[in-house]
Amino acid sequence: MDIRKIKKDKIIVKPNEKTHEEIVERRPFDMWTDMDQLFDQFRTNLDNLFWHPVGGMLSTYENRTPAMDLADLGDKYEMNVEMPGIPKEDINIEVTPYGVEISAEHENIEDEKGKNWLRQERSSTSFYRCFELPEELKTDNVEAEMNHGVLTLTIPKVEPKPRHESKKVKIK
Repeated sequence: MDIRKIKKDKIIVKPNEKTHEEIVERRPFDMWTDMDQLFDQFRTNLDNLFWHPVGGMLSTYENRTPAMDLADLGDKYEMNVEMPGIPKEDINIEVTPYGVEISAEHENIEDEKGKNWLRQERSSTSFYRCFELPEELKTDNVEAEMNHGVLTLTIPKVEPKPRHESKKVKIK
């Protein structure tokens, strides 16, 4: 049997004579690495069970970052933020000269009087999103529109940078 020993912190490999496979002796602290990976996988699977970007959450409380698209249209930015189920009155938008902050808190409470409730569930949603943009913004001419659960922001730039055409350079 061929035994290869490597330094103290390395793995010891012994080939099996019958099957020609290698038997790997593990260090005692490798078990902790395996346990960390097992718990990470468990956490991921549990998150996927209760939160799916397509299907929504099964629980009654939701705190997530909404999906956003941002386009540079030359003289302005156009931003689309998905916020289904949140009324426009619950959305806060603040535009600074170099960034945008969007937040919302919404609680869905349906209260029917005259019933003897044994259980009543409510749902609530909250989020906060803040990001900086590369050019200075005009904070007084921002337009916001909510349509079918999508918030569209149009944010003009102070002085739009001219777009430069690409030019091929020859190597001498």
